Amino acid sequence: MQNLFIGKGNLGDSPTLKRIPRKNNSGEEFSVCSMRVYFGRYGVDQATGEVGQIGGFWREVEIYGSKAEACAQFLRKGARVLVIGEERDFFAKDETTNAEVQVIKIVAEDVALQLTRIESITYKQANRPSSARDQEASLDEDVPA
Repeated sequence: MQNLFIGKGNLGDSPTLKRIPRKNNSGEEFSVCSMRVYFGRYGVDQATGEVGQIGGFWREVEIYGSKAEACAQFLRKGARVLVIGEERDFFAKDETTNAEVQVIKIVAEDVALQLTRIESITYKQANRPSSARDQEASLDEDVPA
């Protein structure tokens, strides 16, 4: 990764998931999840001495594949996330002036949900053979309460 980016921010809207055909005409698709994230900057207010937000910036974040599917499924507007990826320049046409403009996006290697604003977490049962579950249950009986 050339331009390593690591930042914590809040989703401006719920992520959007797109399925795009692969270029090799195989009929297969890959998933792309796009989200806008606000990365706030925090520091000490010189007048009051209190820590607070002193600025920040918005970035478009994209992640691909199975991680894109998971982001679209579990993340919602306002979620606090940790983004690890690479900043990349793209060029796009401005819709009003038709001029070419530079856009900086983060192509994420990983997006992790931060535990702030989480009310509850529910885990689904692991898919293991019944013999493994029985063995684990017997191990739990030996642990003092």
